[in-house]
Amino acid sequence: MYIFCFAYAQMLWMRAQINLRHIEAFRSVMLAGSVVGAAKLLNVTQPGVSRTIGLLELRLGFALFVRHGRKLIPTPEAEALFREVEPLYSGVERIAQVAQDIRLRRTGALRVACLPALAQGMVPHAVARLLATRPNVTVFLQSLPSRQIADLVATHQFDIGVVELPLARQAIDFEPLPAAQVVVVLPPQHPLARKKVISCKDLNNERMILLSQHSYLRYQIDDAFQSEGATANVLMETPSSSIACALVAAGAGITLVGRLTAAYFAQSEVVIRPLKTEVITRYALIYPQTASRSPLAEIFAALLKEQASSSPI
Repeated sequence: MYIFCFAYAQMLWMRAQINLRHIEAFRSVMLAGSVVGAAKLLNVTQPGVSRTIGLLELRLGFALFVRHGRKLIPTPEAEALFREVEPLYSGVERIAQVAQDIRLRRTGALRVACLPALAQGMVPHAVARLLATRPNVTVFLQSLPSRQIADLVATHQFDIGVVELPLARQAIDFEPLPAAQVVVVLPPQHPLARKKVISCKDLNNERMILLSQHSYLRYQIDDAFQSEGATANVLMETPSSSIACALVAAGAGITLVGRLTAAYFAQSEVVIRPLKTEVITRYALIYPQTASRSPLAEIFAALLKEQASSSPI
């Protein structure tokens, strides 16, 4: 019983006498293969490393290295010890990497709500660019009507929203995006596709696919037709500009949508032409009213602004 207690007490003493400085010196010698290399890694003197290794061997009760010229050859005991030590440093390095990711905004979560008009083009492209440089960031993206987005952002359920103006809502901050001209989207085989600029009079009695009548953009379009004495032959209505463009691509008619929406369909089976009458769509970024915004939301906002400014049409 006395022998057992003595051995146990000796083991506890040994644990207490081994510290991180000893382990760090041992690991550095294992990695560098020599005291000289270890000293350079630790930025300390060679005698300091030698003394630390000697003290560690004394407290462990077995040799860690066999000298072979200037090199130190690890003993089997040292190899076994190194296998236990290395995961500890891997964990420390992982913590350092996570800390750097947090500092550089390369990790975290971003919640984005976007109106349908921009949910298939500009916003997904900006999300992809964000994730290309920050692969550890997670994004939740949802497409909703502007008023619903405003309600959810105001109650902090989303970090940032992309909405159409005009919009009034308390408890949110607005940041306008560049205004976008309304354009004409039509099938490539349509006779009007030969024109460089299309007026409302050119569209008189054409098969039109327009936004629903409760849309502010629809109000502007109707006013433009009326001001030119033209009539829009509206065969289809939809609350979504993207659906309107998809219907044009299917050959169902002609539509008028904002430039930022039409840009997504520029490579598909449609032709996009400027509208002679100036009709403007305005979008904005919205944030919860708070003392500090999400850093990821601000980075994402900068990408969206750049995307809006560099739209191909």
